[in-house]
Amino acid sequence: MTRLGLKSPSSGTKESTKTTMPEPIAMIRVSKLMSERGMCSRREADDYIAKGWVMVNGIRVEELGTRAAHNAKITLTQKGLGVSKVTILINKPIGYVSSQAEGEYKPAITLVKPDNQFSDDKSKNTFIRQHLKGLAPAGRLDIDTTGLLILTQDGRIAKKLIGQDSEIEKEYLVRVSGTLTDSGMELLHHGLELDGKVLKPAKVSWINDDQLRFVLREGKKRQIRRMCEFVGLRVTGLKRVRIGQVTLSKLPIGQWRYLDDKELF
Repeated sequence: MTRLGLKSPSSGTKESTKTTMPEPIAMIRVSKLMSERGMCSRREADDYIAKGWVMVNGIRVEELGTRAAHNAKITLTQKGLGVSKVTILINKPIGYVSSQAEGEYKPAITLVKPDNQFSDDKSKNTFIRQHLKGLAPAGRLDIDTTGLLILTQDGRIAKKLIGQDSEIEKEYLVRVSGTLTDSGMELLHHGLELDGKVLKPAKVSWINDDQLRFVLREGKKRQIRRMCEFVGLRVTGLKRVRIGQVTLSKLPIGQWRYLDDKELF
């Protein structure tokens, strides 16, 4: 296994009566360092290393599993810098799943084709088949939930949206039936548990007589529906309209567009 970033201690001309051993330098996988620095995902880092696109302290790295010091200088070659990864926004209809096909239900990625592209897509991207390679959902929506679904080739974006430490807000419009008490509203804000874990504080407010706005910083399975059930409400319609600073806006249901270079989550 290749190790980079170590320096041999210099030897003097005189023998010392007391030898002090240098502290061992912690060596970390280069792919892990790249992921922690937000350069790419670990899987992408391994791909870049295998292609010879990664330089550590000015030395080209081509062996998977190579380790380096935590403060090593890591850069990409021009080929690595030129890799263009796309992120796609879909207004997912009811009846589509977020990732793998489930029985009769098709995955949302099947909607990504030229005749479904939003006519007002303001990005400079032209659709090519390569844009489907490695395209994966960054988060999910249930079969019976509509709205904003993100598919991306960029591991950095995926980590930002669904990583363990992600604090990105997700906003939903929720149509409900039933009666919500003041104490129930307080529980929706904070105090509910799902699967044995306390939920993070949520922002919940009425839009009109039968519709609530939820803003969450997590995304457990069927979270909003289960939260509503706990306080005596039944969800009759659920739509995600925002992730971070990116909104669904005028994107028609069943259509998709590219994330513009100027848009940030």
